[in-house]
Amino acid sequence: MPNLLLFDDGRGILSPLADLRASFDVRTGALTTFHRAAALYGLRPSALFVPPAIARITSQAHTDITINGSPIDEPSLLINGRCPALDPAWMGLAIGEGVLDPESGDLAAACVAGSDAPRVAAGDLAGLSTSALASPALISRPWHVRRFREPSIRIDLELLTRDWKPRTLPGVIAWGPHPVSIHGSARVAPTVVIEAEAGPVVIDEDAVVRPGSILIGPAYIGPHSTVIERTTIKPFTAIGPHCKIAGEVGGTIFQGYANKAHDGHLGDSWIGEWVNIGAGTTNSNLLNTYDQVICRATPGGPNERTGEQFLGAIVGDHVKFAIGSRIMTGSILNTGCMFAQTTPISGCVPAFTWATDSGTRAYRIDKFIDVARTVMARRGVTPSDAYLERIRQVHAAATA
Repeated sequence: MPNLLLFDDGRGILSPLADLRASFDVRTGALTTFHRAAALYGLRPSALFVPPAIARITSQAHTDITINGSPIDEPSLLINGRCPALDPAWMGLAIGEGVLDPESGDLAAACVAGSDAPRVAAGDLAGLSTSALASPALISRPWHVRRFREPSIRIDLELLTRDWKPRTLPGVIAWGPHPVSIHGSARVAPTVVIEAEAGPVVIDEDAVVRPGSILIGPAYIGPHSTVIERTTIKPFTAIGPHCKIAGEVGGTIFQGYANKAHDGHLGDSWIGEWVNIGAGTTNSNLLNTYDQVICRATPGGPNERTGEQFLGAIVGDHVKFAIGSRIMTGSILNTGCMFAQTTPISGCVPAFTWATDSGTRAYRIDKFIDVARTVMARRGVTPSDAYLERIRQVHAAATA
């Protein structure tokens, strides 16, 4: 199979996961779906297809890949960016064969001629012979990252430890049958405890794990991230690049560039980029009744069953929490919100909500961008014109 192509079909309700990125760039495990596909199939995607609204920011994230162009006219494996549950057997699909998500009926993957890829990615399945998969494969709601979290992290850690070579560090206590992979540039302090009884632990390039921390696999610490003193990282946690993490964290995916630098519990959640979680902030990931969590995918939308008993919060990019914030089970907190309230945060909160004890109002876009520039500059990042344009689009849609 000479070509690997990914597409964002713009379907489902994926805010806030994909407000500021393509669906295949959402971190759905230790890796994004983009990087999982590349590692699993041993192919770097040669073309990407996305809706026009995110074409510019996608081209900046993937400067060496054709965006919405015409790929080489050769047999190609075309994969939906909303599909974390990749199957190695899809490499054996014949040209004209495709597989559908049984829940939504949307295309999960197909083998196509390169010349047909733009048409199929746009939803025209004419000429495809399709069959339904045995189980759901696509993310169609924000909370579906929880559904795919465990298998995605397991396959990612397996891919990341394929060439594992043991590394022993003085004073670090590590045990269990699974790999403990520590990059040569990572720094892990004496007194750190790493348990690999139930799955691997990967500490990536230039990551730092400070004294007294406990890491329980399966878990992933991404490049340039810091696990602060006496932190407990519980299973199925994946921390993206350039994060600072403290307190008790379990079953949570950090997209990257986020701060949780103080005590407080965070469980069964997804955290976007440029999020700051104030000291003592804690979330609930289980109802007192132990019932299935019910959520709204959009503010004012219908209640939906999530299929999850343990579900924390889905937190969009640039969300900020004041100290001592309390986040209720199944909260969907959309992009750009600011919370400084003593009452618990709950429900599906509209993007760019400024919430205090005095009430809520819309976060002014000029003020928001000033703060975003300041926050990003602290990590040496300057927001591009395309990024700011996309923020303005999301703000305009949320405050219309």
